[in-house]
Amino acid sequence: MNTFLLWVLGLGLALIIEALLARYEVLAYSVGWRTPVSQLPEGLPYARGAAPDRPPAAYLVFLDGIGKRHFHDSRDGGQLVKALLDGAPELRVLGQVQPYSPLAAPLSGRPVWNWLRRRAGLLLFLHNVVQTFVAADRRYRPLYNGAVGNQIATQLRLAGYQADSGIPVVLLSYSGGAQVATGAVDELYTQLRCPLLLILLGGFHNGANDLTHAEHVHQLTSASDRIERVSTWIFPQRWRLLRRTAWNRALRTGQLTVHRLDPATHVGPRSYISPTAMLPDGRSHLDRTADLVLELIRARYGATAATDESLP
Repeated sequence: MNTFLLWVLGLGLALIIEALLARYEVLAYSVGWRTPVSQLPEGLPYARGAAPDRPPAAYLVFLDGIGKRHFHDSRDGGQLVKALLDGAPELRVLGQVQPYSPLAAPLSGRPVWNWLRRRAGLLLFLHNVVQTFVAADRRYRPLYNGAVGNQIATQLRLAGYQADSGIPVVLLSYSGGAQVATGAVDELYTQLRCPLLLILLGGFHNGANDLTHAEHVHQLTSASDRIERVSTWIFPQRWRLLRRTAWNRALRTGQLTVHRLDPATHVGPRSYISPTAMLPDGRSHLDRTADLVLELIRARYGATAATDESLP
């Protein structure tokens, strides 16, 4: 019992510390105490895929789940990004955005976090989990949305995007990245005035962010995804009873389309992006998810892709 109490107390203390640190980042950004990181490490490209000497069919920004702690892709997220790059050379893909840092600073490379990774790796995930809830908190949400929206806009510009170019931007998010993706819509539209398509894979979000400036939102979900389902329970803005919330308004007006990826789970060997879990048609869960993402993008922006491919 004493050991159990120590674990409970330790976890409770860690959560309190994490909550304070998470709020510090967004407040430090808002008052200008620290400047967000914009430059990437040497050798890391600002985008992969379509060559920079011609307009791509679309820019795709991947906002990873809570395992994201580097500029480069996480293990699971990297598999999805690779499948998309292999299947769509016409896209320019960005995976370096830090969804869980308003200061655009990855956890890796910070001395304290490197020490914790070797001794208490769970805290790295707790940090990103708490950041998701800070991003959903109505007191901090506008600041967080502006910070990460600005981070995405900056990385898009560095990758060659020009405001008013008309080239679509696709925000593909996984898990808690959906909270950031839905929150970044207004800032991206304000800065870049770009056509925006949102694809939420197992999206854990509160449903409160305004989606007016998104051309369409696709929700990829599964009946076996318990984590995504939790967000539909704990956030009232996603309850069907509250018809005036941003999420329910998008659903009611046809701006939101739901796609079922049963029997995929949120994480684990049968997850949406598992390369080993197989479907009756012979495809892996990863293949099916990548195929659907590309189908949704091409269905909406196929004419753009065709126009770009016709360029000399």
